[in-house]
Amino acid sequence: MTKVRIGERWVGAGEPAYIVAEAGSNHNGSFEQALKLIDAAADARADAVKFQHFKAAKLYPRSAGASDYLNTSRSIYDIIQDMETPDEWVPELAGYCRRRGLAFLSSPFDEQSADLLDRWVPAFKVASYEMTHAPLLRHIARKGKPMIVSTGAAALDEVLQSVGVIRAEGNDQIVLLQCTAKYPTPLDAVNARALVSLREATGLPTGLSDHSRDPVIAPVVAVTLGACLIEKHFTLSNRLPGPDHAFAIEPHELRTLVQRVREAEQALGHGRKETLPEEEELRAFARRSIFAVRDIRPGEPLTRDNVAVLRCGKLGFGLPPEALERVIGRTAERAIGAEALIRLEDLK
Repeated sequence: MTKVRIGERWVGAGEPAYIVAEAGSNHNGSFEQALKLIDAAADARADAVKFQHFKAAKLYPRSAGASDYLNTSRSIYDIIQDMETPDEWVPELAGYCRRRGLAFLSSPFDEQSADLLDRWVPAFKVASYEMTHAPLLRHIARKGKPMIVSTGAAALDEVLQSVGVIRAEGNDQIVLLQCTAKYPTPLDAVNARALVSLREATGLPTGLSDHSRDPVIAPVVAVTLGACLIEKHFTLSNRLPGPDHAFAIEPHELRTLVQRVREAEQALGHGRKETLPEEEELRAFARRSIFAVRDIRPGEPLTRDNVAVLRCGKLGFGLPPEALERVIGRTAERAIGAEALIRLEDLK
């Protein structure tokens, strides 16, 4: 599996999961709220905070109507228009992210937005519904930066086609994200194992863009499956107005997500089966050897009545348990005290 470099971080096999705090448009048109979102992501120790850059006129026709899942009669065009991130914010947000030690990311939804962001982002995020927008994929791919591509609502053949479009432009710096296009996503629809299928089908690093409401379960499961990147929507409060606040996690939950992912990575370990330094004490104390369970006279045969396999404690090691069948029937060369280790020199 390949790795890609996003800013100062390598992302891929053997690296800690890259955690993207997805602010999206949860700034609600307030620059101060956008800065607070960056602060929350930095305080949670995420690696990056991501916004979205779109224009309603380049997303939907005015006649597109209302979205059923939003449960409102208001036109999707009008909703999107209210959620736009102003162009003039971009350098300010990028600079503030840098000062807070975060990478600044933003999803472009059209070519002009990609051009605007190019100077400020170390990588481009492609949203699920833009994954089949081949002209946009080509435009972004030609910029030569890593591309993080969400795959919500897509079938594998569509993903492979999109990867082919990007690679045809000479760009193989791709991270694919398993994603379910449902807000919020029920846990039984997260389908985290799909990130393994994507990795096997493409040879690319894969991760999870998680829309479930729980802050921990899906991200930790994804990391155990080898996810190299976790993206999660967050908000300052679920009570704020707007379509993305209700399913997003709050700042304290984002902190928990990062903490649990890091703990899961610690628990996964290096994968080699070997004796760890932490095990040495009990390896010596609790492993077994062959002991005399009562006094054994010189010339007396060893039987299951006078020897047993016991844990060694601090007595050291004698003959190992697998030698028991060879020891039974042998004759004692010298007197062996009760609870003494049986050693080879004790036997005729």
